[in-house]
Amino acid sequence: MTDDFTHLPYRPNVGAVLFNRDGLVLVARRANLPNAEGSPGVWQLPQGGIDADENPAVAVMRELKEEVGTDNAEILGFHPDWLSYDLPPALMGKALRGLFRGQRQRWFALRFKGDDREIRLDLDPHPEFDAWKWVSLDTLPTLEVGFKKAIYGILATSFAQYAAR
Repeated sequence: MTDDFTHLPYRPNVGAVLFNRDGLVLVARRANLPNAEGSPGVWQLPQGGIDADENPAVAVMRELKEEVGTDNAEILGFHPDWLSYDLPPALMGKALRGLFRGQRQRWFALRFKGDDREIRLDLDPHPEFDAWKWVSLDTLPTLEVGFKKAIYGILATSFAQYAAR
């Protein structure tokens, strides 16, 4: 028998598409998903939960600081729609403390105003990421993010105006 998780809500979440001065996007490798032999690991955009009564614009800056060590950025814009995804069946009831079926996300485009030395993944005692790099926006849909691929495709189109030409 398969459990039905459709009654569970979506977790409110924000995501950051952080552009550098050259129009490239920061992606980071998940620390909790070790690189399998022959696999480059799972690279993704920074994202995180919205606290109760927290404004999404405030949440995205907080999440940047928590996940990549800096909030030295300005918000350029946001995707007009909330984007949602369901967790894959193997993660239902396990990921997100088993309280949510997936996430409902507000995505922001931000411009990084700092220096690469400000990006610090080692500030949190339990870092979410173990490596980072700048990539072109059009590579987002090719990242190994599984169930988030459709959202990354939408973002690659929605935020194209901020990308490197």
